[in-house]
Amino acid sequence: MLNMDFTQSVTIDTRQQGWVASPKAGVWRKPLARELAEQGHATSIVRYAPGAAFSPHEHPKGEEILVLQGVFSDQRGDYPTGTYFRNPEGFSHAPFSVEGCMILVKLAQFQADDKAHRLIQTHTAPWSSVNESLDQLELHRHRDEQVCMWRSREHVNIDLSDAHQGLEIYIIQGELKENEQCFSEGVWLRRLRGNSLYQLGRDTLIWAKLNHF
Repeated sequence: MLNMDFTQSVTIDTRQQGWVASPKAGVWRKPLARELAEQGHATSIVRYAPGAAFSPHEHPKGEEILVLQGVFSDQRGDYPTGTYFRNPEGFSHAPFSVEGCMILVKLAQFQADDKAHRLIQTHTAPWSSVNESLDQLELHRHRDEQVCMWRSREHVNIDLSDAHQGLEIYIIQGELKENEQCFSEGVWLRRLRGNSLYQLGRDTLIWAKLNHF
C-alpha cells in the first residue's frame, strides 16, 4: 500500500518522481496513492508513449481522468489537453494515444450510487467568475463531494475551509501557497481537511477535489 492513511497529509512533487513501468509496454506511472499493485484505489500520473494502447477493460468503482498533456484517446474519441472525464462502474473502453500523452488518473473512488458520466473540455467550457482575479469551473458534484478547477489572473486568496471531509489539489500551472509554504506546478497535495490560508499566484491553474474521504 502507498499513502492509504487518509488521516495523514501527503505532499508529492511529481516532477521529482521517477517513472515506474506499468504491465503494458509504453505506459508509465508515478503512483501517488495505491491500495494494491494492479487493482483497487489508486491515484497516479500516467504517461502514454506514442502508440501505446490498452485492450478493452472496465474499472470497478469508476475512473476519473484529467488530461494534462497531449491527446488521450479511446474507441469513442480523442481527448486533448484539458479534458476531464468520469467513467462510472460498468463503462468499458480501450484507451490509447497516437502521439503520446500524460494524465492524472483516479481509480476505484466513486461513491456506490454515483453513476454519472462526465466529459468536459475545460479550455472551452464556461467558467464562473468568483471575483476580478479568480474564475471557477465546477466539474462534478455528488452529495458532499465536489470536483472543480480554479484559475487566477493575479495573486488571490482562496478559502477551502469547507473541505472538512478531505481535500486534494493538483497544481497544473503556476504556484499555490499554503500556510506560507509555496508549491509549484506538478505538486499534488492531500489533506484531511482544507483551511482558509491558501493563495494562488498570478496565472495559476489548479484542480481540486473536496469532501470525498
